[in-house]
Amino acid sequence: MTSQSDESEASTPVDDKSGLSGQELWEDVRIEPVEIALPAGVALTLRAFRMASELTPTESAVEEDDPFDARKGPARVDDEEEVIVDEEFQALLAEGDDDSTDKSDEPDPADFEDEKEEAEAETADEEVPMFLSHKGRLLAFKSPESLVSFIRSGAPHDLTQLDSWATLADRVQSTDIDPSPEDRYELDLVVENLRGGHDTWDLPLLIAAGEVARDLGYALRLKPVILALSPGSPLDDLDDALRSAEAGGMGGFFGRRRLKKIGAQQASLGWRSVIGKISAAVDWRD
Repeated sequence: MTSQSDESEASTPVDDKSGLSGQELWEDVRIEPVEIALPAGVALTLRAFRMASELTPTESAVEEDDPFDARKGPARVDDEEEVIVDEEFQALLAEGDDDSTDKSDEPDPADFEDEKEEAEAETADEEVPMFLSHKGRLLAFKSPESLVSFIRSGAPHDLTQLDSWATLADRVQSTDIDPSPEDRYELDLVVENLRGGHDTWDLPLLIAAGEVARDLGYALRLKPVILALSPGSPLDDLDDALRSAEAGGMGGFFGRRRLKKIGAQQASLGWRSVIGKISAAVDWRD
């Protein structure tokens, strides 16, 4: 006769190899399944967060030129500013030629070196994203079975450097590939949503898209994506306003006002470029 406790244990979904449920498995290995809807289809892949000092950056097969640089052209300075800068520069040269110039106030180069080392140390200790990728391309799968088959295959990719990878490869089952709601992103809907106008903008959709796009830009070393979403950029300003509006309260009021001032066409074109760059870096494996 089966006891009630036996029935309860039998009804709990667990991983056959490890005795862990899917959620417990991902928490144990500190890796998570991610679903990213792109124009070409819905991609299943993996993501992890680790300290930058623990990782070897992804290797790109080809270092592409940054198309943003080609469009910038030479820096523009108006005539009045140019004259002022030129006069100041000449004055500095004259002071440099004067042996009697007091140089006690000049900055010590060693101070700049110390600041640089401190900044590098802070960056090295930052937690950063990494994906199931290889040579700068995101490895994407359309079914849980194909993703699990790849995980077990021993094929090269960036996540093999994680100390928990062998555990995942040994334990994972296709039933474990079930991303949580917060790990599902719909990049395929972003441009169309922005085109609809301010009143139809889906704040959670757009905020989540910004998060995963930044993660992908960093992890895959996609320079145009990093620049397009960098602090102070139009898309970053859009993201700040979206977050303020989503937060509600007085901040939400001002956030909604800021959103009204952002051009829907400009925002949709900017995001279309970002999604295009990400899509071009995807390597579909099935």
